[in-house]
Amino acid sequence: MPDNGFGHMTTQHTRERGPDQPPQDGNENPASAADAHDHSPHQNPPRPRRVKLAATVFAFVAVALAAYGIATRRNAEARLATWTDAQALPTVAVSHPMSNDAARALTLPGDVEAYYEAPIYARVNGYLHTWFDDIGAHVKAGQVLATIETPDLDQQLSQAQADLASANANFALAALTAKRWHALLATNSVSQQSADEKQGAAEAEHAAVSAQQAHVEQLRALQAFKRLTAPFNGVVTARNTDIGALINAGSSAANPLFKVADVHQMRVYVRVPQVYASELSLGMHATLTQPQYPGQTFPAQLATTSESVAAASRTVLVELLADNQAGKLWPGTYAEIKFDLPPDHGVLRVPSSALIFRSHGAQLATLGPGDHIVMKDVTIGRNLGQEIEITGGISSDALVVETPLDTLEDGQSVHVAAGGATAD
Repeated sequence: MPDNGFGHMTTQHTRERGPDQPPQDGNENPASAADAHDHSPHQNPPRPRRVKLAATVFAFVAVALAAYGIATRRNAEARLATWTDAQALPTVAVSHPMSNDAARALTLPGDVEAYYEAPIYARVNGYLHTWFDDIGAHVKAGQVLATIETPDLDQQLSQAQADLASANANFALAALTAKRWHALLATNSVSQQSADEKQGAAEAEHAAVSAQQAHVEQLRALQAFKRLTAPFNGVVTARNTDIGALINAGSSAANPLFKVADVHQMRVYVRVPQVYASELSLGMHATLTQPQYPGQTFPAQLATTSESVAAASRTVLVELLADNQAGKLWPGTYAEIKFDLPPDHGVLRVPSSALIFRSHGAQLATLGPGDHIVMKDVTIGRNLGQEIEITGGISSDALVVETPLDTLEDGQSVHVAAGGATAD
């Protein structure tokens, strides 16, 4: 370009003008200015494209977070509902019924009594002179236990003996008179009537002698009761008197002066429930235990039964005999008697707490498939205390709820306690 002076000034002016300023005259090319602006090293990319991309990414993240939150909440609600339903189910413990195929044991309380026991009363009035044997003494039959002073009885005997002597004298005189009158009758010195009267008087006197003799013997027999003796071999178990005590002739209401018991063998009385009566037999063996001898047993044998049932208790009185040569069994003590009964096949035993009594009878709650309750009508046998016999209605493979709620119903779902079996 020729240096005409104006071109230089125009170029310089253009460089000094900012990019945003419009051209100063019509000789300047707008396209050239735009090209110069596009090739500037400090120019940024257009902003609308970047903002749109950021908005898209933010919307995607927000939707993903919302979806995750909704899914997490739904899962938590589902787990909570499942846990709540599980907690609402009743928890039950189940077990199989037990069979009676093994030998059964029946243990009942009993009373131990002496084979013989005699209360000894006084037969005469008086005062106790002395006693010879205290409680616990082993005595023989006829051994004197005590003596009684009987002054009244002694005087009565003396009087009776004097009356007997008088009666003998009267009889002797009457007999002699009758003999004489009988001799006079042979000579017709007396009448037959008079002779008969004398003979009758003699016989009356003889009868009086016999009566007086009997009275004397009676008093002598009473005098024998001045000595209290043991009726049999045994042990003195009671002494209720002492020296100088006033003794009155005994009665059932008075305390006996002594008690003697024969303890070589003991009688054991047991009341057996009526339901077991058919299983008792004479000679049946049993074992006896007492609290004062822990761990020791004593054999006993069934001797007899009352063959009747007490209406008040519905029990049968049974008597057993137990040998007591060692002397460990005492009269009046308490004992437990164990009977060994034969197996009772076909009968099952369940806990007594498993029974449910409804209006139509007894039922058991059993566990069915899927842990659902199946109610069974059952027939009850004997009550064994903590267990009860079931004679019909369930099988040995059933799972019985041990302690069911009264509200359990047929078909109800339950939760089986840990360690319990589950129905197939």
